[in-house]
Amino acid sequence: MNVTITPAAEKFIRRMIRFNGSGNDGFRLTVTAGGCSGLAAEFTVEAAPRAGDSVLEHNGMKIFLSAESRLLLDGVTMDFVDTPMNSGLSFINPNAAPCACSSSAGTGTGVATVALSSVARAKNPTVA
Repeated sequence: MNVTITPAAEKFIRRMIRFNGSGNDGFRLTVTAGGCSGLAAEFTVEAAPRAGDSVLEHNGMKIFLSAESRLLLDGVTMDFVDTPMNSGLSFINPNAAPCACSSSAGTGTGVATVALSSVARAKNPTVA
């Protein structure tokens, strides 16, 4: 799979794992078709991949991806944006048609942003 993870995205993912899990947990990223750029995503920090997941290892961190997510992320650059109006993961897809909204018009690429408010903490069934 060909996905590029920028240093800003890597820093964000590492922080999420550190603050929402243990050092051995992974970052589960679920990407679906939808949204302005053609991609919508949610993420959690989880102890292990789910059945059917692939594990993308990047500089020692684990990213858990479903089959659909792997297909949608092929060729995409994952970044992290932090502006006064928006903060979260951003997916830059050079294969997506540009969107007509004012935030990405004229960029020539589709950009999807996952807001920090979409973060969910994985439930650990062994903890009461």
